[in-house]
Amino acid sequence: MDLIIVESPTKARTLSRFLGSGYVVEATTGHIKDLPKNKLSIDVEHDFKPDYRVVEKRSETIRKIQTASKKAKSLRSKDQKDTKILREKTDKNLAVSQYRNIVVSRIVFHEITKNAVEEAIKNPRDVDKNLVHAQTARRVLDRLVGYKLSPLLWKKVRRGLSAGRVQTVCVRLIVEKEREIEAFKSKEYWEIFVNLQTSKTPNEQKNTFEVQLIKINDKKAEIQNKENADKVVSDLKASEYTVLDVVKREVNKSPYPPFTTSTMSQAAARIFGWSSKKTMSVAQALYEEGLITYHRTDSMNISLEAIRKTRDFIKKQYGGEYLPEKPKFYKTSSKVAQEAHEAIRPTSVNSKYELQNSRYEREGEMLYKLIWKRFVACQMTASVYDETTIDVVTEFKKERTEEIKNKYLLRVSGQIMKFDGWKILYVKVDYDKVAVDSSLRHPERSKGSFDADPAQLPDVSKDETLKLLKVIPLQKFTQPPARYTEASLIKVLEKLGIGRPSTYAPTINTIQIRNYVEKNEGKFSPTSVGIAVNDFLIGNFPDVFGKMSRM
Repeated sequence: MDLIIVESPTKARTLSRFLGSGYVVEATTGHIKDLPKNKLSIDVEHDFKPDYRVVEKRSETIRKIQTASKKAKSLRSKDQKDTKILREKTDKNLAVSQYRNIVVSRIVFHEITKNAVEEAIKNPRDVDKNLVHAQTARRVLDRLVGYKLSPLLWKKVRRGLSAGRVQTVCVRLIVEKEREIEAFKSKEYWEIFVNLQTSKTPNEQKNTFEVQLIKINDKKAEIQNKENADKVVSDLKASEYTVLDVVKREVNKSPYPPFTTSTMSQAAARIFGWSSKKTMSVAQALYEEGLITYHRTDSMNISLEAIRKTRDFIKKQYGGEYLPEKPKFYKTSSKVAQEAHEAIRPTSVNSKYELQNSRYEREGEMLYKLIWKRFVACQMTASVYDETTIDVVTEFKKERTEEIKNKYLLRVSGQIMKFDGWKILYVKVDYDKVAVDSSLRHPERSKGSFDADPAQLPDVSKDETLKLLKVIPLQKFTQPPARYTEASLIKVLEKLGIGRPSTYAPTINTIQIRNYVEKNEGKFSPTSVGIAVNDFLIGNFPDVFGKMSRM
């Protein structure tokens, strides 16, 4: 009999369904050893050696594992740190010759499927000491920062506060963003749009379009007050309009890469409004039921077998035109990514979603579909658009030539989808619809036939004369930097190399529980306590918290 140790009871039950009577699967339900909470437990004088002790509430778990190990010829663990601890525990507590020969190894699988688990069992590994040391180093740093600085915060700021290696940097980001907002001074600027008409198109609903002023005398149009805006409007009203150029080109839009922990959390926050904590809880349920691969990952790697099966699925379900000639491979741009796991993907693209007896049944289906679409799409062909850009220039009416000396360039761009590609998974395609560049849209559009279908661009030719319908000046003001949402905060944490995929959700949750930050309408702002803690720590410990770097 072989004994397999995993962390989660749900994962243990799922593995038991795959494996026969020759295996016993036990769950630790967490680390069986940790640093005691009532003291530092770090021997600073002797190479910062941690004093790990058995977690009291895991004593019964250890006894169950010991009992099972008496009948086992080998012990295999999914967790790197606990494999080492279990080896030590087995040697010490089962110090009988018949148990000394037990083989302790680590098995690695990134998805809870029968094939993946059986393959991992066939290829056991020894404990990677480098990974163990890396985890120990992070744990020691966390304890040193927390236990040395937290009591100081109690004394200098308020009791019950805490400092953390990652959470303090997270609070700092939010505090600094708030100070940027407070220091921001809004500036006035104007955007000017012109409604034009071509006589070339017989359909009245398609013979008008809108262009935006982009250049004045070959320089970027920067209009900073009403006086200047009025002058430009006057010039434009007294001008004639000619098509300078019509540029048409084909544009390919590639699919997004498969999810990592960071991008999955960002997408769930943006689309569902979920907190990172909720996203990770739902993903955990999906993973433990064997529906998705491991969800704490910074990797975009995909197994060759998964790619092969997905390509077969795409060809069968959607046709050869949706399948690229070669498989698509993705690489993370993060310089600190460890890439120990695959990207987050469904364990089988053919599997029907089924999360039974879970409190996340509805949310699980939502997240599963999000992951499924993102992954299948990443192996599909690009969507293809015909893009048209129309440049229009002003020509002055003869009677106003002496008064008008400025040259104005106006532009509009639009796209027509000619092939949906990967977007077939997301939208129903209307091939006649033109998507006008959203940066050129504004709420105060003119009324009438132009608004019947504002996304349409007429067919115009170079040197064609156009009729002026209306000049629309819009007063605007620059906006302060946006406060962080969970999605944008996770994105910047990942970019700076702060924390790990497994720490994003608990860190964001902790700084809210500690009342360092608060969330209003989905955006974070620091509390007075958070500002006080941030200023105290950065002011007094610049070597620890003064630089925003990888932590």
